[in-house]
Amino acid sequence: MDDKTIKKVLLSIYERLFTRYGPQKWWPAEETFEVIIGAILTQSAAWTNVEKAISNLKASGKMTPQAIRQLTQAELAQIIRPSGYYNVKAQKLQAFVKWLEEQHNYNLKKLFNINTSQLRKQLLSIFGIGEETADSIMLYAGNKPVFVIDAYTRRIISRAGLAPPKSSYDVYQTLFMSNLPANTELFNEYHALLVRLGKDVCKTRPTCNQCCLNTADTTDTEHSYTEYSCATIIKQSRS
Repeated sequence: MDDKTIKKVLLSIYERLFTRYGPQKWWPAEETFEVIIGAILTQSAAWTNVEKAISNLKASGKMTPQAIRQLTQAELAQIIRPSGYYNVKAQKLQAFVKWLEEQHNYNLKKLFNINTSQLRKQLLSIFGIGEETADSIMLYAGNKPVFVIDAYTRRIISRAGLAPPKSSYDVYQTLFMSNLPANTELFNEYHALLVRLGKDVCKTRPTCNQCCLNTADTTDTEHSYTEYSCATIIKQSRS
């Protein structure tokens, strides 16, 4: 598939998602540090449980890096218990705030003034922060134009017929970042919309008849219905 078609398909997917679901207003947080906390706590957790853990941190007056730095791992684990895997997540949060103190004196503005590639390297050096979490922090907390790849994105893009030859995180990310304008607002909204579709419709067992990407025409004898119906979006983009 040529680059022109890929760009057209990706933009078509975005437009259909935005028309169906509207702005997602993601990330839901009151301030930057809360976004970072959420990005770490949401690993292997439902967002409703993350919200409970964040509420606990706020209620206990611990929603600052300095306050978390003063807690023992056991104390922090109990506060964030609703998020699941709370012991290891307490380690991850403490590793981040320790690094933030030592490298940036708790200054998030200073942190996000670092250029994108260098910032990503720094974040990935911290215990418990992988590619998806690092990119979520950069996009949603730092307003950097970085596209976040998660399981929902891989699933939807694969079913739509755009899966790259290799399934690595970097290759999927390049698919988006090489074919879309480097725009923070676009990347923010696009990723949030993919998550919405993945949760509501494009599940492990999808309900394709409810999908806004379903362009299949039941009179189209050329289309193989062993494929996912959203794959016909590619054919439309070529016409």
